[in-house]
Amino acid sequence: MGDKRGDNHSEVTDFILVGIRVQPEFHSLLFLLFLIVYGLVLLGNLSMIGIIVTDPRLNTPMYFFLGNLSVIDLSYCTVIVPKAMVNILSQKKTISFAGCVAQLFLYALFMVTEAFVLAAMAYDRFIAICNPLLYTVRMSRSLCIQLVAGSYLCGWVSSILQISVTFSMSFCASRVIDHFYCDSNPIEKISCSNTFLNKMVSLSLAVIIILPTIVVIVVSYMYIVSTVLKIRSSEGRKKAFSTCSSHLGVVSLLYGTVSFVYLTPPNNPELRKVASVCYILFTPMLNPLIYSLRNKDVKNAVQKVLWKKNILL
Repeated sequence: MGDKRGDNHSEVTDFILVGIRVQPEFHSLLFLLFLIVYGLVLLGNLSMIGIIVTDPRLNTPMYFFLGNLSVIDLSYCTVIVPKAMVNILSQKKTISFAGCVAQLFLYALFMVTEAFVLAAMAYDRFIAICNPLLYTVRMSRSLCIQLVAGSYLCGWVSSILQISVTFSMSFCASRVIDHFYCDSNPIEKISCSNTFLNKMVSLSLAVIIILPTIVVIVVSYMYIVSTVLKIRSSEGRKKAFSTCSSHLGVVSLLYGTVSFVYLTPPNNPELRKVASVCYILFTPMLNPLIYSLRNKDVKNAVQKVLWKKNILL
């Protein structure tokens, strides 16, 4: 079909989000699942942010990045989940055109930003283990702020590009999005425009933005493993690995769930929705848990808070 970019997309005032297809009698159960997990996301990430901000022992680059990671996880989950919960129980499963643009923009922004923050965390662990004597000099407060600000800038640029090409398409065929949030792939499917440019932009963003973050993480851990294996004592090796095991777990969880989402066959939209739930709900729920269970400093900070509460009671 010919390209009709910009001809009549302004006529669309809203979209219909199909959501996850389940029998009506399971709607309440699905809503309850979303509510419980979202509650745990709020509790875990807000607690992590609070502990990092209030405990002076956690005033280090690693926890500065971890605090920002919790903010990002909390943000992209909040961008999608409350609206999805409302639509589960609603007969009118609509989202305004502006709301859809905002949701896709924020989702893409936080998704790309998280990838860059995780790469910055990998670089931080590389410096801490491979160049410990230069750690305080290399990982200065100003550099940490610049890395986080740069991560948000990259997320902002990629989001602008993504929504520019996505919402410049014409939607003359349908306004029904077969998903529980506004994502670029299901939006492309309801367009009657040529989607070649969209696919090229998505591929370019993956190559130019996402691929370098993966390279930084892989190369950093190659050097980390090489350095740790040179440590003679088993206790020293164990201690060195423990400082980066939490980060490695979070990276594996993120890229594992994202790969599940985007490698799911396009002819199986329901499986793709389940994969999206894993990424949007369960990843931000598990990240604070991984750092709490695997990190001695965080566990000590939590115990300190609980001990103070017991004293006050």
